[in-house]
Amino acid sequence: MAPKVVRSSKFRHVFGQGVKADQCYDDVRISQMTWDSNFCTVNPKFVAMIVEASGGGAFMVLPLSKTGRVDMSQPLVCGHTGPVLDIEWCPHNDDIIASGSEDCTVMIWEIPDGGLTRPITEPVVTLEGHSKRVGILSWHPTAHNVLLSAGCDNVVIIWNVARGEPVITLDSMHTDMIYSACWNATGSQIATSCKDKKIRVIDPRKGSVVVEKDKPHEGSRPVRAIFVSEGKILTTGFSRMSERQVALWDPKNLEEPMTLQELDTSSGVLLPFFDPDTGIVYLCGKGDSSIRYFEITDEQPYVHYLSMYTSKESQRGLGYMPKRGLEVNKCEIARFYKLHERKCEPIVMTVPRKSDLFQEDLYPDTVGPEPSVEADDWFAGRDGELILISLRDGFAATKTREFKVNKTLLAKTTATARPSTKASDLQSVLDEVKKLKATVEEQNKRICELEKKVGK
Repeated sequence: MAPKVVRSSKFRHVFGQGVKADQCYDDVRISQMTWDSNFCTVNPKFVAMIVEASGGGAFMVLPLSKTGRVDMSQPLVCGHTGPVLDIEWCPHNDDIIASGSEDCTVMIWEIPDGGLTRPITEPVVTLEGHSKRVGILSWHPTAHNVLLSAGCDNVVIIWNVARGEPVITLDSMHTDMIYSACWNATGSQIATSCKDKKIRVIDPRKGSVVVEKDKPHEGSRPVRAIFVSEGKILTTGFSRMSERQVALWDPKNLEEPMTLQELDTSSGVLLPFFDPDTGIVYLCGKGDSSIRYFEITDEQPYVHYLSMYTSKESQRGLGYMPKRGLEVNKCEIARFYKLHERKCEPIVMTVPRKSDLFQEDLYPDTVGPEPSVEADDWFAGRDGELILISLRDGFAATKTREFKVNKTLLAKTTATARPSTKASDLQSVLDEVKKLKATVEEQNKRICELEKKVGK
């Protein structure tokens, strides 16, 4: 009998590790909302977490370096009147964050450079257009200031954030609640999963469904869909027997999945995070205490199980650090920010290597923070390509673009400044002033007389 050959992969020995206790963010009251979003978002400057708040919704923003116990008086971002359901950092400006809420609005916030020194209640811009709560947000990967939002009104809206207006409204495609919405690598298409048991690939600018698949997973629990390498779609869902599944689909032929694997019988929805540089997808279940990771390749069975990180504590949500925020000299290929009930714990995924030198095979050029197309050009039909950067010397943050809102004036003022003042006009004003003075003096006399009479 021929010996079994183990598939060779440089990611076979990737392992996850929680950081030391003093590098966690302690005493953070994570939101108790039962909503299947990440509840946490990170970038190379800040970590943001949705927290419990009385009288509306709030989230906390901390500089990455501010580890340890978080002070009770830590200022919050608290402009929503209902609980916050999703937050996401802008990929092109590390100071800009979007939040979606139960109050049916999306708000865009600008965080000061060193973090918050006082609570922020006024957003840079408020986006109003949904009639029910907004639970999904996704920034465009290549176009500047383009944001997708999806609400419980079964509507997907794509906003021009700088103008503060909805440009594309997809309100007739989904017949039920939208579970997930995600852009492809260049932002020319979106993939959505819906309670009507369909996944759809949509061209938003044409307003048409490119392709759709009925029942990618047989079960009735929520399905998630994301684009992975070469335009393929990875979905997570449930079988009829409520077993959790992961499947890979080719949009050119959605009749049968390229692969469909059953994982376990847990009840939490699996949140997928894909790293296009390594081809690894991380599956994290809300309420689970583990993170599974798989490598996606061109060889059957296409989705190869690598390993699993497990811990004692279950996760309430997870934030995923962009590649430019990782420590390349430690061979770190991913970092998650795991939300516990009262803290946030970074979990580092590492490829074991003996050398401290830059590992070119682990770090190909990755997506940088520069957009390649402006919002108006993208809406007009121009596609943008990803602008890649090298991580060889670590990522050095360039000066972020100033965030500008060019709202059109709602009402034009009718009174305009006069360039010159005529002498006759000036004389008439002086006459008016004399008359007023005379009137005031007269009134004063009358008041004095009345006071004397009252005194007698």
